[in-house]
Amino acid sequence: MKKSIAIDMDNVIVDIETNWINWYEREFGVRIDKKELLGIPEDDAFPDPVAARSLIYKTGFFRNAPIIEGAQEALLKLQENYDIFIVSAAMEFPNSLPEKYDWLNEHFQFISWKNIVFCGDKRIIDTDYLIDDHLKNLDFCKGTPILFTASHNVNVTKHKRVNNWEEALALMEAELVK
Repeated sequence: MKKSIAIDMDNVIVDIETNWINWYEREFGVRIDKKELLGIPEDDAFPDPVAARSLIYKTGFFRNAPIIEGAQEALLKLQENYDIFIVSAAMEFPNSLPEKYDWLNEHFQFISWKNIVFCGDKRIIDTDYLIDDHLKNLDFCKGTPILFTASHNVNVTKHKRVNNWEEALALMEAELVK
């Protein structure tokens, strides 16, 4: 029987940071350098945090976000030896549900609808591994938590960390021989 991996969407397979920066510039005319986001909580990372947060509720925000480099290839490879589940705490942003589903359908056609979980709280997830960018999800992980690097978590030292999909793939391949 294959072990299972739950994989977050935002900032793990979807480049929400770049998307947010681009939307903020388009809507408010202010360009943010990604380096300026390092170590700052997402809600505080923009000059006008309330305006930045309003963008998440706009139609198209989640649907048109870019993919994180290497994610498709890594998940295809991982699927050979693991049961892969895409897990997103998408309930806070109702417009994100159809947009995230459509985004997955475009970029990850090889992930079955049966392996997509949209929830409000990831504490319900019971997989062998969870790859996520937020402690609020990883701290309650029933399996092995793996922190995927994002600007807001660069100073976090808790949990095993991967900086990209190349590192994540190498870690998960090493786990197979344990």
